[in-house]
Amino acid sequence: MDRENDDQPTGWRSIYSNERDSRNRPADSESAEGSGKSSFEEEEIPSAETAVRAEPVGDSANEGSKAGTEETEIGIDEGDTKRVPSPDVGHPREFPAPVPPEGRRKRESAPDDQAEKEKEKKAAPARRRKKGHPVLWSFLIAVGIVIAAVGSVLFYVWNGLRPAKSADAPVRVTIEKGMGAKSVAEELEKDGIIRNAFLFGMWMKLSDEGSKFQAGDYDMRPGLTRDEIVEMLNTGKTVAADTVHFTIPEGFTADQIADRLATAGYVDKTAFLQALSKPEQITGSSWTKDIPKNSKLKYPLEGYLFPETYELKKGSTVTDILNRMASELDVKLNQLPDDWQTTMQDRGLTMHEVLTIASLVEREVVLDEERPIVASVIENRLDKKMPLQIDATVQYALGKQKEKLTNDDLKVESPYNTYLHAGLPPGPIASPGIKSIEAAIYPADTDYLYYVTKKDGTNQHLFASTYKQHQKNIQTSEQNEKKQQGQKK
Repeated sequence: MDRENDDQPTGWRSIYSNERDSRNRPADSESAEGSGKSSFEEEEIPSAETAVRAEPVGDSANEGSKAGTEETEIGIDEGDTKRVPSPDVGHPREFPAPVPPEGRRKRESAPDDQAEKEKEKKAAPARRRKKGHPVLWSFLIAVGIVIAAVGSVLFYVWNGLRPAKSADAPVRVTIEKGMGAKSVAEELEKDGIIRNAFLFGMWMKLSDEGSKFQAGDYDMRPGLTRDEIVEMLNTGKTVAADTVHFTIPEGFTADQIADRLATAGYVDKTAFLQALSKPEQITGSSWTKDIPKNSKLKYPLEGYLFPETYELKKGSTVTDILNRMASELDVKLNQLPDDWQTTMQDRGLTMHEVLTIASLVEREVVLDEERPIVASVIENRLDKKMPLQIDATVQYALGKQKEKLTNDDLKVESPYNTYLHAGLPPGPIASPGIKSIEAAIYPADTDYLYYVTKKDGTNQHLFASTYKQHQKNIQTSEQNEKKQQGQKK
């Protein structure tokens, strides 16, 4: 008997005896192979009787022996004399517990899952690289935000400066005097002419517009462009409001001006003459503040109201009219030669004295070419301390116009009577025109001391340097007067 079955019952031989013999006894196997017989041929197949005798006592042994006998007898035919190995029951082996189908499938799929995880680990870095760099994305986002912000600003500016929605009916827009560009823009936005006052004001500032805007009432149609609006305001295309027109001729006195305006119903004469004594309330001219405070002045503003044709709003006050006329004086003075103020100062004259001389020339002379000559006569007589003896001053003192003065008229007591008082009168006696003002500043260079009207219908004068020559001129004037009277008959 083999070592494997020493001291053991023959019935407990392992069913894997051939495999165990090959591992434990390789030499025997090789000898068996050399002899040409297998291990199965060397061992005898126990009979059923022997197997029964070898069964161990006990139920478990019987069950085991039955199972072994059944397994040994499987596949043996009755006529088959070949022996089969009996089961190895001497060393029972541990068999793994049966694995349910699902568990088997899980174990079978485990390698596949592991492979998938390995692939995911290897693919993870690649997927992270596809996401891109955070710095690049931050830069692109910042650029997008900047572009969006710039686009929003540009749209805001474009929308705010484009013309307002068009409308057929015009809108009355009032621009008050002294309004700045910002105030004008706000007024236009309020009236629906523009969309955005802030942007329109900024545009005007950048375009250097607004300084030439003219006050008044404008009829503007919504939908006008910026350039069209600015053109209307610069050119003063105002609505023809209800206005009053009046003309003050050159040489008119304050009393005459008051009479004309009162007759037209524009002012109250008394209120107008009273306002002439308050030059401090007049802001239209820069020269009215230099009027001397002289109680001898009949009307301090006399001579400062420039003779011109005026158009004012209906309902204008006395102050409005006086300011408008006084401001026209400044406008006309700016038309004189550039050195007029220097010349005036070099001659030692003030504006009040210039206007006084100019008013005398205005009242005495009709022809413009004679105005500088008469002004030279006044200058020469003042230099020689001679009384001016100008008839127009007496008429002013009398308060009425007389074609011919009497001796009594020449003796009327008044600071304006230049027959009685040497030098210039206290102030102007009328409103001089620009030609007379220019003559007072730029008198002709003559030695004349006298002049008399020709009275021949030409409105010319005869000038003389001596009293004797002046007497001859007076005779000539009287003769011409007689001729004129004879011709009228």
